Parts: sequence; C-alpha cells; structure tokens
Amino acid sequence: MKILVTGAAGFIGYHLTKALAERGDEVVGIDNLNHYYDVSLKLGRLRSAGIPVEKLATEREECPDKVSFLESNRYSSYCFSRIDITDEQAVYSLFEAVRPDVVCHLAAQAGVRYSIENPRTYINSNILGYFNVLDCSRMFGVKHFLYASSSSVYGLNKKIPYCESDCVEKPASIYAATKKSDELIAHSYSEIFKLPTTGLRFFTVYGPWGRPDMAPFLFLSAILKGQPINVFNHGKMMRDFTYVGDIITGLLKVIDAPVPEERLYRIYNIGNSRPVQLEEFIHTVEKLSGKKAVCVYKDMQPGDVECTYADTTLLNTEFGYKPDTPLEQGLHEFYNWYVQYYSL
Repeated sequence: MKILVTGAAGFIGYHLTKALAERGDEVVGIDNLNHYYDVSLKLGRLRSAGIPVEKLATEREECPDKVSFLESNRYSSYCFSRIDITDEQAVYSLFEAVRPDVVCHLAAQAGVRYSIENPRTYINSNILGYFNVLDCSRMFGVKHFLYASSSSVYGLNKKIPYCESDCVEKPASIYAATKKSDELIAHSYSEIFKLPTTGLRFFTVYGPWGRPDMAPFLFLSAILKGQPINVFNHGKMMRDFTYVGDIITGLLKVIDAPVPEERLYRIYNIGNSRPVQLEEFIHTVEKLSGKKAVCVYKDMQPGDVECTYADTTLLNTEFGYKPDTPLEQGLHEFYNWYVQYYSL
C-alpha cells in the first residue's frame, strides 16, 4: 500500500511515517518545515527516520519547478519531499508523481492561542492547504482520505465526555473553527464525489519528539530548568492526555480497515478517555524529574476550555481501539527522550 503522509516532520506525522515504514508500507512524507516552532526539532525527527536533511537545501535549488524526493537511509520504503500544501501546483505535481492509495493528512497550522493572533495563517494552511490535498485525493482516485481533526471542535460544549454526536457549532478559537470547517468540507466530498473520508479528533497528544508549544513539553522543560510555569485557571483544568504510541496504534487500525460503502464519511474521537487535572500532571512530572515546579497561577486564557474528555466508544467498537499507556509510563518515556535529546 502506498501512503502519503502530510506533516511528516511534525510530532504525530513523524511517529506515523516510522510505524508505516517499519512494517513495510511504501511511504511518502511531505512537510513545509515552517517556523511555528523550532525547525531543528523537525529536522531531528526527519534525521531520526533516516532522511538526509543536509540535502534539503540543494534538492530545492536543483529542482525548483518539480517535485523531488529524499530517500531514507534507514527505511528503504520511505522518502520525503519538502512541499507547502498551500501551493496548489506543487500539491498537484506531488499527487501526479506519487499516486497514493491512502492519504493521511496531518499537516496543519497548530496552536489555539496563536490562531487568535494570526488567523490568516490558519485559513491558508488549515482550509486552503487542506482543500488542495483533499481535491487532489479526489482527482487521483485515492481510496481513503484520513485527516487530523481536533478535540477543540467541541469548543464551548459543556457536556462531558465529548461524543462524536455532540453539538460542535460553538468553536472557542479560530483553530477550532478551521478544523470544524475541514470536517464539513470532507462531508461534502464524501457525499458528492464518493471519496471515503475519516476525521480523527485528537485529544492532547504527548510523548517523545512532542511539540514544544504544548503543555506537557512546556511543563517538563520549565521544571527541569527551574523556571516558572504558567498554570491557567489556577490549575483547575483537566486534559485527556493521550500517549503518542496509543494514537499511532489507533491510526494504523483505521488505515488498515476497509471503509464501509454505506459510511464513506466518518468521524472518531481518539484519546485516552482518562482526563487528568493539570495539578496531578505537574506532580507526576515532579516525581519523575526529582525537581519541584515553580507554579504561577493565572486566570483562564481566551480560546481555552476547562476540560477535554474523549468518549472513544465508537473507535473501540469498530476498531478495537483501547489505549493502555498509563500517564506515569508515558511521561517516563517522554522524560527519557527529553533528557537524552537535550543532553541533560
């Protein structure tokens, strides 16, 4: 099976491309390597997957008008290309060259608070870029289009746990609004063009190679450095922290299963279903690191919600998805990676 993974240098994209390549799938990864957070971390992920990142500059200079690929020296079935999904012609050329069977669209402009300050970036990447990949999937006969949605689509919904059938008409951020827009566009493509689409609403993913703008990374980094951490809503917030290994297991199950002809459009929550209060999360990091957190308690931020909690009954029933990584174990893996990567 030939699988295209967008956002391959991202946190989840990196882990997914590795998992697919390790089991022998033919994998093509793309990423634009933007500067939303430290590019060296993205390059580190690619390097860990065997992509010769030192050749990234020359391959664009040598082939400015066509898609070029760097082959992994670790996985014979994996190659990478630096492409911006907002470039319509580049995306078309990519599909023309690759002709994937399955698309796992994980590329997006992430971050809730950044979307308040830079809304246009989110419209360009999460709607226009998303549309470019989706439309090419239609044109080139992709058998299954999977894409990353987000728990943020539940917005101001007060009912917990969040269920796929809940109302998602009150997004609390531009980021959430773009992710809900993606789901609506996918529905249209499934209805009109009979393109099988599956949206996965991720819930606070953490683990090795994680995103430095997310709370798990920020908290661990600050605690190890003895720096203060901002704890919003005075610590009275709960998050459904989900270990990245469990996310990848769920993704592989969805990729491998045939799409029912009678349900070409599908949405699933993919989370841990065990929300943890921020204070408990911080205490667990303190225990692992042997260091005390310096907490600065603050009010709730605009665009944030008090609790995220995934009802994963649907994913469990249809795919046997059962996340089984306890928080302390997952944080232990994350802590070990962090200390090794940053040579602490």
